[in-house]
Amino acid sequence: MAISEAQDRQALTTAEWLLSPEAIRTQCGLLFDAGLEDRLTHFTVHLDRLPDAAALVADVTRETYPDLAVPFHARWRHFVFDGEDRAAPLFDGLAHDPLERARAKVELAITSVLLDAGAGPDWSYRDAGTGRSVARSEGLALASLDLFAGGGFSADPDKPLRADALTGFSAARLADAFQVDGSNPLEGLEGRAGLIARLGRAVESMPRWFSADAPRLGHLVDALVARAADGTLPAREILIALLQALGGIWTGRPEMAGLPLGDCWRHPMAGATGLVPFHKLSQWLAYSLVEPLQELGLEITGPDALTGLAEYRNGGLFLDSGVIALKDPAAAQQAWPPESTLVVEWRALTVCLLDRIAPLVRQNLGVGDAELPLAAVLEGGTWAAGRRIARQKRPDGGPPLTIVSDGSVF
Repeated sequence: MAISEAQDRQALTTAEWLLSPEAIRTQCGLLFDAGLEDRLTHFTVHLDRLPDAAALVADVTRETYPDLAVPFHARWRHFVFDGEDRAAPLFDGLAHDPLERARAKVELAITSVLLDAGAGPDWSYRDAGTGRSVARSEGLALASLDLFAGGGFSADPDKPLRADALTGFSAARLADAFQVDGSNPLEGLEGRAGLIARLGRAVESMPRWFSADAPRLGHLVDALVARAADGTLPAREILIALLQALGGIWTGRPEMAGLPLGDCWRHPMAGATGLVPFHKLSQWLAYSLVEPLQELGLEITGPDALTGLAEYRNGGLFLDSGVIALKDPAAAQQAWPPESTLVVEWRALTVCLLDRIAPLVRQNLGVGDAELPLAAVLEGGTWAAGRRIARQKRPDGGPPLTIVSDGSVF
């Protein structure tokens, strides 16, 4: 074998590995170990503060879920508004066709998650049902739900609950649906709309995942069912399918051996590859697909193979509680791009600390990992505790660090 051919094969093997949950833990672990040895550029790590953070997470979990029956941290939680599940009634008319129902639910989950990156402090969505203005993730969830329910992604007005008309999606269309104007600005408007349009092109160009006959986003369900052995599907396979099927929708990201690596960023302490993958939105999406697939009858195994989510609520929990600290406090006054070493370090520490805090939370609650898998710890949980402590420390409840968002990372 020629040297160049061997190198190409090695590069492809490495690229495929970087598109896996195992790579996330390994590469984040390199930075976490550096943090424990005080070798990071921007952060110090204080594990003695972790028990207090775990106690806060346990308290929040008990308050929210007194029976400790905590669901996964999935998009479906945000569709519950004032105790009312706004999404569930949409699919009642598809009860007779479980496969079509699963397709439609997966289409809602994917489009809604991809539109969910941080809205910024000045945007809100006025809910027609209650007249209330709803901000942040909840507002984005309601806005995306209304857009989907109204046929905003469907090619057939008589079949609104479909996502088969995505390629022409525009920023103007998104602005209209999300009530964006000069007094109600949404961060990353162009980036979000571009992401949906590229999603449409991915659907049309990848028959392996979305069918050659009448390509449709929901046909991803059919592909996953075909990969389930005896009705069993490992959770990591959902993530890997998403990373392979949707990898081309991300722009301006590293590539290796012709494969787009998505939410993967460079850091000088990241070993031979020099890259740290997070795949935050893809992992949250994987968690969000579990329930529709379970309703279809699949058994989803090994959910803890996926990692915690490297986003600002979880990361904010650890920074605001003192588990990690900025070496230069003035850094909190700046805005940082996602590719900066500061943000990469913050996110890597978050992934590893979520693995460390989960058993402490379970110990506080007196449950095991089977009763409270990592995705439930996030929901119970670290995300809500991060939001609570942010509200205690800052009037607007925003994150402790400002990230320059293009609408496709956080």
